[in-house]
Amino acid sequence: MKSLKSFKMNFRKKDPFHDGGRCGVRMKQLPFMGILCIGMVFVVYRTMIYQHHQTQIDARMDPFDISREIHLSSWQLRNLPRGIVQAASDLELRPLWSHGNSNSKKFQLVSSGAEVEYPTGRYLLAMPVGIKQKHNVHAIVQKFLPENFTIMLFHYDGKLDGWNDLAWSAHALHVVAHNQTKWWFAKRFLHPNIVSLYDYIFLWDEDLGVRNFHPGRYLRIVRSAGLEISQPALHPNSTEIHHRITIRARTKKFHRRVWDMRGSTKCTNSSRGPPCTGFVEGMAPVFSRSAWFCTWHLLQNDLVHGWGMDIKLGYCAQGDRTKKVGVVDSEYIFHMGIQTLGGGDHSGKKASSSEEHSNKNSKHGSSFDVRMEIRRQSTRELEIFKERWNKAVEEDKNWFDPFTMDSVVVGDDHERRRLKHRHKVRA
Repeated sequence: MKSLKSFKMNFRKKDPFHDGGRCGVRMKQLPFMGILCIGMVFVVYRTMIYQHHQTQIDARMDPFDISREIHLSSWQLRNLPRGIVQAASDLELRPLWSHGNSNSKKFQLVSSGAEVEYPTGRYLLAMPVGIKQKHNVHAIVQKFLPENFTIMLFHYDGKLDGWNDLAWSAHALHVVAHNQTKWWFAKRFLHPNIVSLYDYIFLWDEDLGVRNFHPGRYLRIVRSAGLEISQPALHPNSTEIHHRITIRARTKKFHRRVWDMRGSTKCTNSSRGPPCTGFVEGMAPVFSRSAWFCTWHLLQNDLVHGWGMDIKLGYCAQGDRTKKVGVVDSEYIFHMGIQTLGGGDHSGKKASSSEEHSNKNSKHGSSFDVRMEIRRQSTRELEIFKERWNKAVEEDKNWFDPFTMDSVVVGDDHERRRLKHRHKVRA
């Protein structure tokens, strides 16, 4: 009996479930461990949420996903240490030696001879220019320089030396290519990685009057309205006005749509697409950084006149084009409608049919009308662009038009029929 009692005592000492002291401690530790695990899960969850938000912020600040591009080309960069890779750049001139404030530019005023210091650019003004429009280009640049703009000129006539007498010319970027268009230059010299440091890109024509335009006030309106793609309104007396939506509304600061029952395109309350809403013209567009990233990819390398592209710019508005695309009325410009490429009248008036007929190219004989041929080429490119868009839509089975059927431009019957068929198939 004694041995049996001693056996039971030994068994109880070894059995953890009968060890009241240690078992009690362990039982008390279980709730503590549970609380600790829950706390760790919460910390991990909050960390993941923070990282997600931080990624979104980084994407907005730098939408070009440089890390992804580096990853895609990692094989080509395999011999470089990762930290040395600089995938983006800008258009700022760099001094050969340190001299004063490297973050500013100094220009001498022609009138007084005094030097005025302007900061380096956060914004970019790029224009195709010819020497015959030098006076007007100078007036435009004088407006933009004090507002932190970098200036880039595309010389389509090759006459670069004629600009040397302007104080700001030595600090501007000059690109020379004979008889090339604005979009040709933009596709080749405004790659998103090159202009990624600029908040806004003004891609303007040279024949614009800026007496009633102030870039700083314009940018404040664009920011407050949340416009990703915009343009200043046109003075009603401008020489060339192609769409009613671009005309200045005197009583508004900016507008996003227009109502018009004239012509083949009826702009009513139900109109949801260009040129009634979500539209700017190609003469003076202004792009945010993200919108330009999309627009640059939309530009066709070989279709240099850009006809038809303005109708599609709303797809690059980074959201609802009826809200993200607009025309600023309080800061407006005057469009002179001067025809430059291929010759033409430079007086500020649109050439008459008889004047255009007399504008011949002597090298090709009296039957060659340069302006007429440019218009024909533009029309051909417009048809090619439409065909490419429709083909791309048909081939991309995963793409879905973010805009409704009533956003299709009146007259584009092919695209309307295609969209109706696509909606029937999806239904």
